[in-house]
Amino acid sequence: MALLFDLFGYLTVVLDGLFMVTLAFTVGGIAFLVLLARPLAGLLGDTGRDILRRSRFILTASALGLALAVAGRTALDVMVLAGTTDLTLAGIAGATFVRAGVVIGGAALLAAAVAITRFDERRPLLLPLVVCLILGAASLLTHGAARLEDRWQLIALVIVHLAAVAVWIGGLPYFLTALAFSKDHVASHRIGARFSLMAMAAVFALAASGLGIAYHYIDSAAALYGTAYGAMLTTKVLMFLVLLGFGFKNMLIVRQLRRSPDAPLLVMRRFAEVELGVGIAVFLCAASLTSLPPAVDLKQDRVTWDQLVERMTPEVPRLTSPDHDTLAIPQLEARLAAAREAGATGSLPTAYVPGAGVIVPPTAADLAWSEYNHHWAGILVLAIGLLALLERSGFVPLARHWPLLFLALAAFVIVRSDPEGWPLGSLGFMETLRDPEVMQHRLFALLVIGFGLFEWGVRTGFLAAKGLALVFPLLVAAGGTLMLAHSHSLGNIRQELLVEWTHIPIALLGIAGGWARWLELRLPPPRGRLAAWLWPLTFVLIGAILLNYRES
Repeated sequence: MALLFDLFGYLTVVLDGLFMVTLAFTVGGIAFLVLLARPLAGLLGDTGRDILRRSRFILTASALGLALAVAGRTALDVMVLAGTTDLTLAGIAGATFVRAGVVIGGAALLAAAVAITRFDERRPLLLPLVVCLILGAASLLTHGAARLEDRWQLIALVIVHLAAVAVWIGGLPYFLTALAFSKDHVASHRIGARFSLMAMAAVFALAASGLGIAYHYIDSAAALYGTAYGAMLTTKVLMFLVLLGFGFKNMLIVRQLRRSPDAPLLVMRRFAEVELGVGIAVFLCAASLTSLPPAVDLKQDRVTWDQLVERMTPEVPRLTSPDHDTLAIPQLEARLAAAREAGATGSLPTAYVPGAGVIVPPTAADLAWSEYNHHWAGILVLAIGLLALLERSGFVPLARHWPLLFLALAAFVIVRSDPEGWPLGSLGFMETLRDPEVMQHRLFALLVIGFGLFEWGVRTGFLAAKGLALVFPLLVAAGGTLMLAHSHSLGNIRQELLVEWTHIPIALLGIAGGWARWLELRLPPPRGRLAAWLWPLTFVLIGAILLNYRES
């Protein structure tokens, strides 16, 4: 239970992200079934029946996933609330979040039952009723439900927002499946044209409702860069614009399908895959937003424009490290040890308890240690990007071994990122995992090792299976997506946000690099040529950003 409390903040964001993904896939699946799969089933013959059957299967899996996600999310909140307050379980059971979770879980199970039994064909209003229950209850879990002013207006905007993103992004798995089962360009055009109409309507509703929500939560342009809520909202908007670009390209391909069977259908499918991947990143970004107070409520400790510009202005990288003994926690441990040896009476506190939420104020040496770590990591990432470009040029065959530098990067992160714990500090490996920041560092290191080994095997021919080449882009994109939930505990809201503004572009570049490599592999030649040059450049830019990382 203690470990659960320690990791509560990070687990909440992850579970919220999973909840939003499964909610979108469930609501989007119902919209796809009602508006596209069923109406077109008779027109497309066997193809239509195959699409309808597969859509029901995905909807069933998504709805069951939603039931599990909301159960986990609710159970986590209940356990933490019961362990930190005097409330009984009976008292907690009446809380809004518990009742909303029960409604969503019950509606999700009903959706799964209806989809698997085809009961909606006899009761056509059942699935729309499920959508109303899910969206209505989900809106009660957002910031709007807790506001005293404009509460019902905000709830209505949230319902529209959730429905729109579900129809568009949540419908993409079904759309991709339908295209895969499509046997000719006529069927593909009908599917694409219908889904494009659904997506366009969703985009307009999404933009309008998003502006309405932002109007209530963002009180000025300065809040967009001066608060954590504004920073994550800005990130979400940037990814939304990327999604719009891919959606627009697919709409043009659909129009080509109407006139010619030679339209690049495979390109449309690959772009839709990237839309789905970026959309999942948007969901995690939205989950981060739900864990932050709206910008309008944070009037103090905002970052000013001058402070942001000063932090982003390039400086000479720090390539020398302070001694480990000069850091705050080792010095505190040394003082406590000296007090014990001197025969101090009473119980002396522990210098550092992982995950306890008590932050030891960092010293100048701690900040220098962190900057040194980021700058050397930047050198390694910059070298990876440059070597990948050299390999792409074809002039340096040995450059194909560049993925091995990822192993050096992972080792560096494991050894240096958390000096209070194993292997440099006095705390054991498992003990330090109670700290969410340490756990995220270890997770990122594992991801780096994974995609480094897989990509080296692909480049050298040791891993010849075609599907294994996709491990690298998927893990790179996943690393960038998870980084949107990464945070630093510096004990100062303003300093934490300035650091966050360094990490956000790294996360976005990681997502872009992963999906660019995906397009290089998945697009038919020579359409992937631009993506093949683009993704190494994202690593070069990440390296450059890391070289300018500062905490002071």
